[in-house]
Amino acid sequence: MKKLVIEGGHKVSGTIKISGAKNSVVALIPASVLTNGKCVITNVPDISDVRILIEMMEELGSIITFENDTITIDNKNVKNKKITEEYASKLRASYYFMGSLVGKYHNAEIAYPGGCVIGSRPIDYHIKSFKKMGIDIESDGDEFKMKTDHLKGEYFYLDFPSVGATINIMLASTLADGKTIIENAAKEPEIANVASFLNSMGASIFGAGTSRIEINGVKNLGDGFVEVIPDRIEAGTYMLIGSLIGENLVLENIVENHLEALLDKLHESGVNYEIKDNKMCISASSHLKAVNVKTTVYPGFPTDLGQPMSTFLTQCEGESLFEETIYENRLRHIPHLNSMGAKIQAFDKKAIIIGPTPLKGKKVKATDLRAGASMLVAGLIAEGTTEIQNIEHLLRGYERIVEKLSSVGVNIKLVDE
Repeated sequence: MKKLVIEGGHKVSGTIKISGAKNSVVALIPASVLTNGKCVITNVPDISDVRILIEMMEELGSIITFENDTITIDNKNVKNKKITEEYASKLRASYYFMGSLVGKYHNAEIAYPGGCVIGSRPIDYHIKSFKKMGIDIESDGDEFKMKTDHLKGEYFYLDFPSVGATINIMLASTLADGKTIIENAAKEPEIANVASFLNSMGASIFGAGTSRIEINGVKNLGDGFVEVIPDRIEAGTYMLIGSLIGENLVLENIVENHLEALLDKLHESGVNYEIKDNKMCISASSHLKAVNVKTTVYPGFPTDLGQPMSTFLTQCEGESLFEETIYENRLRHIPHLNSMGAKIQAFDKKAIIIGPTPLKGKKVKATDLRAGASMLVAGLIAEGTTEIQNIEHLLRGYERIVEKLSSVGVNIKLVDE
């Protein structure tokens, strides 16, 4: 077990390059199963989730190299094998193997997916969609067994625009017989990234990134190439840091239209920033105004930025209302913020945040990945030393975070407990 030790209260200046998107690459790697050819994925973040997925692919028979942010995958020897609990329990995105394996082999066995405990995260939409495509699914509470004699395209209207369900339907229908249409599809940029990858192999997918996606099934796929889009959640986290302690902090590899909801709130709060040529220059503001934030599906304010945003709001003058609409356990970090001096009253999935409040360094825990980001931001602005336990959560989603922050002036160390 490791922990982060942060000496707070220092300004940050210099340049940070945003890495490839975690939420994209964790779908791209399982998607590669659909071809027996070679795939090249560039701008890949070196994070623990990626390393686990590489191990899972190698278990299936893939030959993989990962060098200089590029993964090369050769699937000529891939076989259909069970995705065991040893791997599936380590990350939520293991469920993308459901779509890719059943899409290619017409049967699959996979243990229940793991991931952060941030509330009920059912895969009912996935299961319902798979069954509509003619897939029989058995579950004993520990694993899913999936089988079909004829995988056929279908029409889907998603009751909720689930990112995972949208991608899994795309994966399962790419090699299916006939046309698949997804209405009320999730519109996140990561979905368009996955579709681009599949199309590079020879798939026929239109409309990804909009609420209506059309997939025309093809017989087989060839070699594929894709560049992972920049991680908008990592970018947003560093934007929040820059808005609190930045001195002309430069963030490279920014896609502005992926972050409009956050940028709108930063502007409303009075943050000083400029974006040009995919670079942002951001500095701390002397006076930040309270704003209300409500997380929702893209292009709304992302749930994955809600927790670090709540730390930002502790430094804004006035009363802010924060509301989480996606997951019910996204507020488990609030007691840790309050222990550092924040004034937050949480109820249901809402929180009233009074600011500005000075924060003091404490021993706190990362209860999940994005809660870890919240504690990180808090530690950077707090007086004194902050120790963040359970930091493995944070390392799942932020590439070389210690090195990046150290390079811009932060006194931060990753140490054994």
